[in-house]
Amino acid sequence: MVTVDQLKSLLNLQPHPVEGGCFAETYRCGEAIPVEALPSRYDGARSLATAIYYLLTPDSFSAMHRLRSDEVFHFYLGDPVEMLQLWPDGNGRVLILGVDIAKGMRPQVVVPGEVWQGARLASGGRFALLGTTVSPGFDYSDYDPGQREWLVASYPEFRDWIVALTR
Repeated sequence: MVTVDQLKSLLNLQPHPVEGGCFAETYRCGEAIPVEALPSRYDGARSLATAIYYLLTPDSFSAMHRLRSDEVFHFYLGDPVEMLQLWPDGNGRVLILGVDIAKGMRPQVVVPGEVWQGARLASGGRFALLGTTVSPGFDYSDYDPGQREWLVASYPEFRDWIVALTR
């Protein structure tokens, strides 16, 4: 089995500057959607789509955040990942990305735009290599970091999850 250090080297993974974990952008479409053709939540043109590799280890997590675009997560290898999603209507859910489909895990999970999300390795996990695809493509101006106090006040039934997935 490949090691975390090998994955970082082979896939040129670097620390994510705001979210946590390590990543490498693998695709950015050269064509763009003009701002006039996008919903009003966007402040400029966006690539048609982007994709990254994303690595989680026991000492990292994907901090709570939301994007303006839909994001599709793909599970590649390693241990299961727990993902919290908090919806604008006040509901929330925890999903498991992984390969044991019979136990409810999913190799692909969609996070609609404007849904809060955060993720971590399941207890005892060593690492997980994921990929994400974003459309319209990712832009750092679309990244909204989750504020612990506001999220806990808005989603009190998920307090423990929010505390674990915020800094």
